[in-house]
Amino acid sequence: MRFIATGDWQLGMTAHYLSDEARPRFHRARLDAVARIGALAAEKKVEFVLVCGDVFETNQLDRAIIARTFEVLNAFTVPVVLLPGNHDPLDAASIYDSPAFSSRVPDHVHVLRSSDPFTVVPGVETIGAPWFSKHPQGDLVAEATKDLAEVAAGDIRIIAGHGAVSVLDPDRESLATIDTDHLKSLLREDRAQFVALGDRHATFEVADRIWYPGAPEVTSRRETDPGNVLLVDIDAETHRAEVDKVHVGTWAFTVIEADLNSAEDVTEFEERMNAVPDKDRTAVWLILRGTLPTAAKARLDEQLDHFSDLFALVSLWERHMDLAVVAADEDFADLGLSGYLQETLDELSARAAADDDSAVAAQDALGLLFRFARSGS
Repeated sequence: MRFIATGDWQLGMTAHYLSDEARPRFHRARLDAVARIGALAAEKKVEFVLVCGDVFETNQLDRAIIARTFEVLNAFTVPVVLLPGNHDPLDAASIYDSPAFSSRVPDHVHVLRSSDPFTVVPGVETIGAPWFSKHPQGDLVAEATKDLAEVAAGDIRIIAGHGAVSVLDPDRESLATIDTDHLKSLLREDRAQFVALGDRHATFEVADRIWYPGAPEVTSRRETDPGNVLLVDIDAETHRAEVDKVHVGTWAFTVIEADLNSAEDVTEFEERMNAVPDKDRTAVWLILRGTLPTAAKARLDEQLDHFSDLFALVSLWERHMDLAVVAADEDFADLGLSGYLQETLDELSARAAADDDSAVAAQDALGLLFRFARSGS
């Protein structure tokens, strides 16, 4: 038996940090990733697709997003099983109970509204642990699976959960933390054959047959392996599972660090940025360190302006930045400054060298002065 495990589609994600131009493309990319999952399901002849929570970014979405989601899901040739997560819980305002969802949901799309066994295809059942609020008061997966009997011979049972497992949860006080040992016991006692989890957006194997597939499109620069789904094969007789990671994402979020202390370093940085593929689908956070003469810093600023037009995002990660500017005499020698401009240069040079909060602003102003003087503005 073969199925696709995925999660955290977060359709309708705001991505407020992207530009007005890039944001709609990022929204569309998430739907396109879902379409690729459907194509992969047909290509690999899977029996169903399981989405482990956070199908939607929030319960309050424009109905057009739901309509476009269904337009994509209508092309799927296999059942699609959706688990409500912390972003789209089954609360009083649930998106799954909205007229836009309930009136148009395709027949082959199923929402796990309880922990009752759901037979997705003959011989295969799923046990879901849906979220009913954003702040559960306990381990939802443990509660959903506490009374499970051993799986009948030849059948397969898959657990679908959402949340942080105990071996990874940074919040040790969280009541919703999923007990990893309990999951292992379910598999060891043959009360389930596979556990698929959502909430972690990077693909991760917690233990044998316990996996986070991750989000099919990147959502954060902190994610180490996003953009994947899992192709899972389970032998109905031996219950052994074979898991293959398949990349479906097209966007990249990356952090680029560079030490810049000369014009040559700035040129190398430019070449490095030029070499990045698919710039219109790449968001970059920069950590720049070093000390540059004014001319080199002006060149760097020109590059950053240019790359901001090419990339989906170019952002200076200010908290980690440590880039200073020095006013080298040779930078301004051929610009013919005099009078007020020369006085301004002298004042900015003095402030840029000071050890106080005004130094950074003065260094930036030196770069602007150099660019404006060079261009004759």
